[in-house]
Amino acid sequence: MRTLAVVGTGLIGTSLALAAARQGVTVYLQDSDAAAVRTAAALGAGTPGPPPEPVDLAVIAVPPSLVATVLAQQQARGLASTYTDVASVKYEPERAVLAGAPDPTRYIGGHPLAGRERSGPLAARVDLFQDRVWVLTPSRLTSRTALDRALSLIGLCGAVPLVMQSKAHDDAVALTSHVPHVMASLMAARLREGPPQATRLAGQGLRDVTRIAGGDSRLWSDILQANAGAVAGVLTDLQTDLAELLTALRDLAHPADRRSARSLGTLVGLLDRGIAGLDEIAVGHPGHPPRSASVRVRIADRPGELSRLLTTTAELGVGPEDAEVRPAGGAHGDLTVRLAVPAAVSVPLLARVTAEGWDADTDNHPAPTTTAGR
Repeated sequence: MRTLAVVGTGLIGTSLALAAARQGVTVYLQDSDAAAVRTAAALGAGTPGPPPEPVDLAVIAVPPSLVATVLAQQQARGLASTYTDVASVKYEPERAVLAGAPDPTRYIGGHPLAGRERSGPLAARVDLFQDRVWVLTPSRLTSRTALDRALSLIGLCGAVPLVMQSKAHDDAVALTSHVPHVMASLMAARLREGPPQATRLAGQGLRDVTRIAGGDSRLWSDILQANAGAVAGVLTDLQTDLAELLTALRDLAHPADRRSARSLGTLVGLLDRGIAGLDEIAVGHPGHPPRSASVRVRIADRPGELSRLLTTTAELGVGPEDAEVRPAGGAHGDLTVRLAVPAAVSVPLLARVTAEGWDADTDNHPAPTTTAGR
C-alpha cells in the first residue's frame, strides 16, 4: 500500500496515520475540526486535505453512528479504491453501509482493540497498535481487495488481525469493553455521593477500577447506543449477580447467630469466580499465559524472611498479589508460601528460589531439599 487517507484525526485516526507514515506510506488527513487536522499534521501524521487522486485505502475514523454516512460521502467523492473503519461497534454500521453505500464491496469493517484514557490527536502514539488485536468484519459483499488492503494496514501498524462476524464482535466487546466502561463510570460517579474525606482514602484499587471512566462522554454515548442490546444483556446478567450478592451481604450484616451458613459460601463463590475469570483474559492474549501453575516455597517463620522471598520473586514479575501464606506444620513452625504464576514462569522461579536456599516445589517439578533458607 502506497497511499492512505484518514477521515477523523482523533486518537485512533492520528495513531494509525503516524504508524503508516513511519513505514513510508503517503497519508492524507481530513477532519471536520480543522484544528485537529493541523495538530495531527504537526505531529507528522500526514498532509492535510484531500489527495490529488484516489488513495489505496481510506480509514473512516468516526463514531459508529457516522460511519455509514461518512463512508457514502467519501465514496461519492472518489476518495479511495477501498475503505475501512475503526469504530468499536460493527453490526449496525455494517447494516447501514450495505443499505446505503454506493459500493459496499469496497468496504470492510475494522476495530483495533487499542486506546487510551485520553482522546484527540495529542494523545496519539505511533506504537498504539503494536501487538494488539485488530478485528476485521467482512460482510457478504466485501471484496478480496478490500480485505487485503485492510490487512496491509494492520501489518504496517504492527497489530494482529482477527476476522469475525460483526454480530459476534459486538457481543464480545459488550462484555470485554463496553460494560467495563459503564461500570467504571458508575463507580466513579458514586465518589461524588460519598463523605467528604472518602477520596483521601483512595488507593490503587479504586484508581484501577475507575481509570477508564474519563473517556469522551459523547463518543461513549454513541458507542453504547449502537450496541445497546448486547450491553443490556451483559448488564442483566450482572444485575442477577448483584442481586445474589446483596442478599448474601444483607444476611451477613446480621449478628452471627442470625446468619445463614449459605451466605458466606455465596460471597466466597462469587469472588472465586472472579479469580477464575482472570485466566480467561490471559488465554485471550498471545504471550500472556494463564496463571495455571503453583510454586510452593517453605520459609522460616522469622522477621524479614517473607520480605526477602518476595524481593527475590519480584525480579521475575511475581508479587504479593500472587502469594498465599499458610502454616507449613512440623516442628520448625515454618510457613508455606504458595505462588500462583503462569506456567512459563514456574520453572525459572523454582530455580531462583532454590538457588537462594529455600525448599520449593511446583505442581510437576519437585526441587532438591535444602535447609539453607532456614
